[in-house]
Amino acid sequence: MDYKATIIKLLVCLLVSPLVVYLFIGIAGLAGSTYEMTNGETFIIWVLMAILICLSWTKKE
Repeated sequence: MDYKATIIKLLVCLLVSPLVVYLFIGIAGLAGSTYEMTNGETFIIWVLMAILICLSWTKKE
C-alpha cells in the first residue's frame, strides 16, 4: 500500500467535500430552500461527503 498516495487522496477528498456540500446548499437556495446548520452538523456532513468522494474515486488503468 502506498501511504503517500493514500494520504494525498484523503486530503484532496477533505478539500473537495466542503465545495460539494456548499454547492448543493447553493442550488437548494436558488430553489427557495433555506438551511441552517450547527457546527456539529456541518462537521458530520463534511466528513461523510469526504468518505463518499473517496469511495467513488476509482483508479483507471
